[in-house]
Amino acid sequence: MTEDARSKPASPEARGTGEAPYDVVVIGSGPGGYVAAIRCAQLGLRTACVERERLGGICLNWGCIPTKALLRSAEVLDHFRHASEFGIKVAGVEPDFPAIIARSRAVADKVSKGVAFLFRKNKIDHISGTAKLAPRSGAWRPHEVHVALTAGGEQKLAARHVIIATGARARSLPGIELDGKRIIEYRKAMTLPDLPRSMVVLGAGAIGVEFASFYRSLGTEVTICEFMPRLVPNEDPEISKELARAFDKRGIRMQVGSKLTRAQATADRVAVSIEPASPAADAAPTTALDLEADVLLVAVGIAANTEGLGLEAHGVALERGFIQIDRENRCGDGLWAIGDVAGRGLAHVASAEGVYVAERIAGVHAEPVPYDSIPSCTYCAPEIASLGLTEEKATAAGIPIKVGRFPFRALAKALGAGDPNGFVKVIYHAETGALVGAHLIGPAVTDLIAELTLAKTTEVNAESLIHTIHAHPTFAEAIRGATEDALGRAIDL
Repeated sequence: MTEDARSKPASPEARGTGEAPYDVVVIGSGPGGYVAAIRCAQLGLRTACVERERLGGICLNWGCIPTKALLRSAEVLDHFRHASEFGIKVAGVEPDFPAIIARSRAVADKVSKGVAFLFRKNKIDHISGTAKLAPRSGAWRPHEVHVALTAGGEQKLAARHVIIATGARARSLPGIELDGKRIIEYRKAMTLPDLPRSMVVLGAGAIGVEFASFYRSLGTEVTICEFMPRLVPNEDPEISKELARAFDKRGIRMQVGSKLTRAQATADRVAVSIEPASPAADAAPTTALDLEADVLLVAVGIAANTEGLGLEAHGVALERGFIQIDRENRCGDGLWAIGDVAGRGLAHVASAEGVYVAERIAGVHAEPVPYDSIPSCTYCAPEIASLGLTEEKATAAGIPIKVGRFPFRALAKALGAGDPNGFVKVIYHAETGALVGAHLIGPAVTDLIAELTLAKTTEVNAESLIHTIHAHPTFAEAIRGATEDALGRAIDL
């Protein structure tokens, strides 16, 4: 297929012949969809991508990217507030909330335009509208995708393969109705017109603790309500304990082992009732709590965007609302699903799946996604990063382990940076030295996790890692220090 052929838009004449003018149509342009489209185009496949909102999807426009811009503003503000600790006099520092929000939106806009540039560069047809799969008259025939165009009218696309990358949206709980003003989800939390004086955050997963951290830095009184008995319940318990200590020091109120039983919005407030999740919850409050706040932020998970896609006519199976896929991400004949819509939950996983599926379609070597070696990052203050099994799960699986820890307070770089809190925890196989898991909390850990991810996916083991020279002074020395501790050879502890 020539480059000229790929650059021509689909014509009505071509659509009427029964031939597929596109090799691949991607529905959705988030970190899974746009990466899949680009990789398909790189491999010589004629590709179109349908997006109903802005290129980049939720991640680039309302999730990963703009939230990190907000958190960076909070970090800068915190630096100014502690300037005296570094011998710098600063007075009158306060947040300009509208300017912080505007900067975040500008960053998202720039990144979205970057995706548009990449589509033009790779000769991918960007079609703005809402896509639906038409029923198929025979397995030998191409798929037909009907697009209700944003500008009006309809366009029909024919393709041999369709990659579904429609992502997910915030969900709520029964009895808690999102009104977009007092009871909100993460999109509204990024564009509030005024800085709330008080906020209740329902859910202490990554989204909940990131927004709690951001708004607390700006001066908002924050209360977190979490059903499970600890913050970030998917992380290692030692990480949860350290985060709770840090949040308590920052003045964030935490009601863990709790459930929200009432949320009543008025014109200018929201009244909530919090009760113990169960009598057996160790960390549950002993009595119910009633309080009022300016805003209730609901951060209790996501629901897949599968409505209106026409999946029923193709026998695509759903479980808990998410598309069910096989080991190759197939969900039907010539149909593939990646990312959040298939229940994956991380942007970098969606991107990896996008590359994998594109290479499968093109018939070239496709390296399977290493799902047991996926790093997870949470960008609150302090940052959290993790990989592999927790100590608890490794022990339960009967894996012989060696565990090492290194506190940042023992690291010269952390002391000089004025950020000595947190630690690196590593878990190695006691017999082979292979990395089983890693759990980090503190400065720069969302970048440090890359070294440990490489160790998990290659033949790097504990012995080879401690013989790898780490520059001094750096935060990365904590990884070597924790590994030395696991082997009983700690130098700086």
